[in-house]
Amino acid sequence: MATESLSGSIVAVQSGHRLAASGIHWRSRLIVTANHMIRRSDELSITLPDHSSAPATLVGRDPGTDVALLKIEGVTALSTVQTTSTAELKVGHLVVAVGRSHLGDLAASSGIVARLGGPWRTWRGGQIDQLVRPDVTLYPGQAGSALMNARGQVLGMNTAALARMATITVPAITVDRVLEELLEHGHIRRPYLGLAMQTVSIPNDVRDRLKLESATGLLVMQVEADGPANRDGVMLGDVIISIHGNAAGDVADALAGLRTGDQAKLIIVRGGERRELSVNVGDRPTQK
Repeated sequence: MATESLSGSIVAVQSGHRLAASGIHWRSRLIVTANHMIRRSDELSITLPDHSSAPATLVGRDPGTDVALLKIEGVTALSTVQTTSTAELKVGHLVVAVGRSHLGDLAASSGIVARLGGPWRTWRGGQIDQLVRPDVTLYPGQAGSALMNARGQVLGMNTAALARMATITVPAITVDRVLEELLEHGHIRRPYLGLAMQTVSIPNDVRDRLKLESATGLLVMQVEADGPANRDGVMLGDVIISIHGNAAGDVADALAGLRTGDQAKLIIVRGGERRELSVNVGDRPTQK
């Protein structure tokens, strides 16, 4: 494998007094790194392949996918990576994680693709387009490193912050999507109703009387005072049967496909009667 082919695209990210992370020169003057390794208040800098340093500023971050985007100015020595889709990956394919130590030295660890899956929602609410778990060790400084295939192409960014005791690679397609959102909005816009909900069973007599297909719904346990649902008439104790056509048996599934700015149609049961409401989907408040 031509690990050295990535040398001109991989940097070390220094974040105050914390352990350094790796960063990938994803696009011109834009560095992708692991969000969990930096803080908003940190003074950021990068160590270049020639061991010189340059200041960096935080453009935005997405804790849900553990991607942070940094911007650098006045640096011309870096090359951008060639990315590729993970769609053709197979379990057992040879891969290499390529990063930099805090001293700026190139660091690599090899392994194989241990597991592949479909779209995956992280424990922090981020959406990963494809689950990719490589069997590679991330040594100190390799959080935010690049996962490279046998052709020297970058498959995505590595992190150990999305799964317990396992390395996860955030695919290039996900990184690109997050990058575009951060550049445009400064944060990731996620659909927000302002509700706390719990799955409940719907009694058979209520289902039969109201001609409901679903056996479960979402009981509204809390309505945020300034949230979109409160403004549009959702009340404590309502049972939501569907949201925008998605059966409301599970919170994540019910919210799937919603976008900030959508007008979502809710079918609810209130006081034993079926009702319809329209809720303007908001933008979830940014996590600090």
